Amino acid sequence: MPTEPPPLTVFEAVKRACDIVDPDDDDAVIGDFEQAFEDDDEPIRAVGDIEERLSDTLADLDPAANNGALSMAAAIVVYLAFRRDELNGAPDELARLAARSEWHGSPPEPVIEWLADRGIDS
Repeated sequence: MPTEPPPLTVFEAVKRACDIVDPDDDDAVIGDFEQAFEDDDEPIRAVGDIEERLSDTLADLDPAANNGALSMAAAIVVYLAFRRDELNGAPDELARLAARSEWHGSPPEPVIEWLADRGIDS
């Protein structure tokens, strides 16, 4: 029986998140984040705790948690784990929704700055 939409893999969610936060592939940390999950073809809904799956990589890449782009990429991945129907949504809207969902309307300062630099209301 076909599913609509088809299952989303962890890597597909990570790839989409990275494409949103770094569309020009200028940020090496975002590239490292994407590369860390390039072989993760498990359906994202099958992952028990996607935040836990992301946490070690986030800690390695940004121990101080002050990279707004990386924090947003992770937030988008988590959002897509629950809202795979949003995969092809408008990038700014997807970022806004992910930030609101992840931080309940109160994102950390690096994320506020990242959003503001792109003209996205948190």
